[in-house]
Amino acid sequence: MTAAEWESLCDGCGLCCLIRFEDEDTGEVFPTRVHCKLFDGQLCACTDYANRKDHVPDCIKLTPWNIEALGWMPLSCAYRRLHEGRGLANWHPLISGDPETVHTAGVSIRGQTISELELNRPEDAVEYEAAEWLEERG
Repeated sequence: MTAAEWESLCDGCGLCCLIRFEDEDTGEVFPTRVHCKLFDGQLCACTDYANRKDHVPDCIKLTPWNIEALGWMPLSCAYRRLHEGRGLANWHPLISGDPETVHTAGVSIRGQTISELELNRPEDAVEYEAAEWLEERG
């Protein structure tokens, strides 16, 4: 698979751009309704994808070799689905031919989050826990 083909697998849901916390006791990772400072919550896209690591050093670059280690990846994520042998969902833009189907199917976080820049302290994101986003969407 070429780099462009790999990148085309992203469905644009934005779920991987959420701030997450790990429970120290259980190791469970849970998402919040707070997105990365580079994420545009209305467009559901990174505003500086090519240079994101310069601004957010801990941003994780997804590869075919690290998907398995990223247990926090959303169940609906195309990268995870393919890794698990489940194939792409019918709402995925590569199947539907329409980049809006990820939003109309209720999979994306478009318009449902706030920027981490709106918080007084980074740890305040924990107040916006979104455990329901651990479930399969769409």
